[in-house]
Amino acid sequence: MTETVPAAPARTTTTEDFKAGFRHHAAGVALVVADTPAGPVGLTVSSLASVSADPPMLSFSVASTRGSARALLQAPALDVVLLSAAHAPLAAAFATPGAPRFTAEQGWLRFPLRLADARATFHGRIAETVAAGDSRLVLVEVTGVDLGEPAEPLVYVDRAYRTLV
Repeated sequence: MTETVPAAPARTTTTEDFKAGFRHHAAGVALVVADTPAGPVGLTVSSLASVSADPPMLSFSVASTRGSARALLQAPALDVVLLSAAHAPLAAAFATPGAPRFTAEQGWLRFPLRLADARATFHGRIAETVAAGDSRLVLVEVTGVDLGEPAEPLVYVDRAYRTLV
């Protein structure tokens, strides 16, 4: 006699359910920055991923093509800056429209633009962007890497910046 396995209940995916599910997923935090003719621009990302080691490529996504995201997508070069736990206020500033950015108090140095105590900085250029729903997936060809001092990484989970400890 063969036993019948009951079917799983039908599932629907809503935007809010999707967001709620990802709130439980810890993600590393980085800044994507560029020095443009109009001045430096940047934003906080938690969607950073390694794509390829040979050639070196990484990806991140942007949910908008306005403001800082638009300027970054048009920049000839950009940097992806890995943040440490000490950078939580910096990550929050770059995630808040109109908040102060690129200040000396935040640790920024100019010419070239860089964060003095970054865990690592990947220099690159956009190789391709892919439309993905209401977002853009950005593939970056990495042309150089500056390694900083090891430090406790900054992660984002459940709408808050946290450490692994």
